[in-house]
Amino acid sequence: MLKHRGFPGRMPGSDYQFTIRRANPRGVTPLKALKRFPDRKNVDRRADECFLAALWVQFGEEPFERGNLDAGRLSWLFEREVIAAEDPFDPASYESLLQINVKEVERTFPQILDGSSEWLE
Repeated sequence: MLKHRGFPGRMPGSDYQFTIRRANPRGVTPLKALKRFPDRKNVDRRADECFLAALWVQFGEEPFERGNLDAGRLSWLFEREVIAAEDPFDPASYESLLQINVKEVERTFPQILDGSSEWLE
């Protein structure tokens, strides 16, 4: 499992996890698109923005390996802002390639692309 050096382990000031320390010995947690309801808590939306901003800073538009990125956090963005970058795609592989869907990010989190997000450094 590739460990993304320099990627934040969690959202600052919270327990929202962004990376895992080691591979799951019981098997890889598969990625699946989770439905985001309009009444989600503000802190959950902020965690999505923070994680996506970290992905943008680390990888930009280039494909990246899932590696040690947290499956739960990725699943909130999967098949919308983060998409499969290979076909066939294995949602239960640490080596699977993902990519940021810039058009969807422009629609849902424009502050990340225009540089006004509080999470960009």
